[in-house]
Amino acid sequence: MIYAKQDGVPAFECMEYSQKTKEYVVLIPIINEGERIHKELYRAYKNNISDFADIVICDGGSTDGSTDEKKLRKLNVNTLLVKKSEGRQGAQLRMGIWWALERGYKGIITIDGNNKDSIEDVPRFIDKLKQGYDFVQGSRFIKGGRAVNTPFIRNVSVRLIHAPVISITAGQRFTDTTNAYRAYSARYLKDKRVAPLRDIFLTYELLAYLSVRCTQIGYKACEIPVTRAYPKKGKTPTKISFFKGNGNLLKILFKNMAGAYNP
Repeated sequence: MIYAKQDGVPAFECMEYSQKTKEYVVLIPIINEGERIHKELYRAYKNNISDFADIVICDGGSTDGSTDEKKLRKLNVNTLLVKKSEGRQGAQLRMGIWWALERGYKGIITIDGNNKDSIEDVPRFIDKLKQGYDFVQGSRFIKGGRAVNTPFIRNVSVRLIHAPVISITAGQRFTDTTNAYRAYSARYLKDKRVAPLRDIFLTYELLAYLSVRCTQIGYKACEIPVTRAYPKKGKTPTKISFFKGNGNLLKILFKNMAGAYNP
C-alpha cells in the first residue's frame, strides 16, 4: 500500500506481512545495512522478541537487498515501511511513528539496525512502559550497561558534551543521549505539546527533541542498562561523518536547548 505525503509524514510504501499482534512495536530505521540488519534480526529471532513486540523495518530506500521479503518474513518481521520522500533518520522515524500510532500500539521502541545494540533487552523497555514511564532511554554507561569498543571521540563527546547539555535541557540526568535505543509511550507521542510529526525533523533533531520534551511537560522518564558494541576491526558502523555529521549534531543540540523545536 502506498501512503501519499501528508503534513509531518513522508510518502511511504507499506508491505504488511502480518496483522498487529502485540501492544508494542519495535521500529528499526535502516538504509543499506546489509548483513548487519540480518544479524540483528536473527538475534531477535533467537531471543523470541516477536513474542513481546511486533518488529517493523523503517527503510530509507535500501538498494543492497537487505529488505528482501523472504529474508524479513523468515526473521519474523511484521511489516516493512519504505520512505519515498526526502529526509533521513528523522523522516524514517516520523513515518514509523505515524504508522504505529495509527495501528494502535501502546508504546514504541526504536533501535538502530546496524547490530550494535542489545535487541535482547526489548522486554525490559516494555516493562518500564507498563510501569508508567513515557520515555525510556537505553544507556551503556549506567550500572549493568556495557560499552564495548566505543570509539574514544564518541565516548568523550557523549559524556562531556551531549549528555550534560541534554540533561540540563531536560531537567533530569541522562548519560547516553545519542543512543537511539529507547522507548516512548503512545500518550507522550500523541500529546499536542510534543507534536513529533513535523517536517522540521529531518535528520537527528527528533532524537534530541524527544529526549528532553518528556520531562519538560511533566511526563516520567528513566534510563535502563543496555549494551552497545562496536566491532573490534573495520569501519565503524555509523551514518554520522566525523566533521560535518558531528558539527550538525552540535548545532541540533544547542538549538534544542534554546527550545527551537518546541511546538
